[in-house]
Amino acid sequence: MRLGLGIALLGLLALGALGAPLAEAWLGHDPFTPDLFNRFTEASPEHPLGTDELGRDLLLRLLHGARVSLAVGVATALAALLLGTAIGLLAAWRGGALDALLMRLADGMLALPALPVLVVLAAADTGRIGLPRGEPAADILRIVAILTLFGWVGVARLARAAAISVLARDYVRAARALGASEARVLLRHVLPNIGAPLGVATALAVAGAILAESTLSFLGLGIAPPAASWGNMLSNAQELVFSAPMAAVWPGLAILLAVAGCTLLADGLRR
Repeated sequence: MRLGLGIALLGLLALGALGAPLAEAWLGHDPFTPDLFNRFTEASPEHPLGTDELGRDLLLRLLHGARVSLAVGVATALAALLLGTAIGLLAAWRGGALDALLMRLADGMLALPALPVLVVLAAADTGRIGLPRGEPAADILRIVAILTLFGWVGVARLARAAAISVLARDYVRAARALGASEARVLLRHVLPNIGAPLGVATALAVAGAILAESTLSFLGLGIAPPAASWGNMLSNAQELVFSAPMAAVWPGLAILLAVAGCTLLADGLRR
C-alpha cells in the first residue's frame, strides 16, 4: 500500500514535469516572461491556478519547477549512491588503515554543521573560476555537486556495514575458495545483496536533496530566477502570504507531496 502510494505520488509529479512543455503550448503562455497587466489573477481556464506577482502562470511555473527540483533530487541521490557505495565497498573490502581513514573522513563530514556549510558553498562566486552562474543548467550542476559533497557519507557508512556482513557469509567464502576474483566477489555476491538498504537510502536521499535545494533557492542561493524551482517560488511568495496566499501554497504543497512520496517509497521498499 505505501509502496504503491509513493510510486503514484512520484509518478504524478514526474508526469507533470515531463508534460510541462505540452502544458505551456496548450495554455499559450510563457512562464518566464512577466505580464504586469495580469498580476494576481484568479484561477480560470486561461490560468488554471492563477498568476503570480509578475503575472506569470502559476501552473506552468509549478510544472517547470518540478523539472528542476526533481532533477536536482534524483541527480544528487544517484551521485551520492555511486560515490558512497564505492567508498563503502572499498572500506569494507580493504579494511585496516584504509577503512579507518575513510570512516574518519566520513565522521569528519558528519561533524560539520551541514546547513551553514551548504550556505557558504552555495554563496561562493563561481564566476571567479570561470563557471557560469545564473544559467539553469549551471545552477543545477552546482547545487548537485554541493549536495553530493555531504550526501555520500550516509550511503558510504551504510554500504560498508552491509558489505562487512555479507563478506563474512559462507557463500562468499565458498566463492573465494573456488577461485573467484575479488572483483567478481564484490560485483556478483556483495553488491546485489546490499541493494535493498541502499535503495531505501537513495529514496530518502531524493527527499533530502529536494528539501535542501528548496532551502537554498528560498534563501536566494540556489536556482536563480527567472528559472523556476519550488524553492524560489516560495521565496518570491513570502511577502504575499496574506495578499496572495495561493502563490505560496502551491509550491509548498508540491514539496510536501514529493517528500511524502519519497518517504512512502522508502518505507515500502524497507517492508
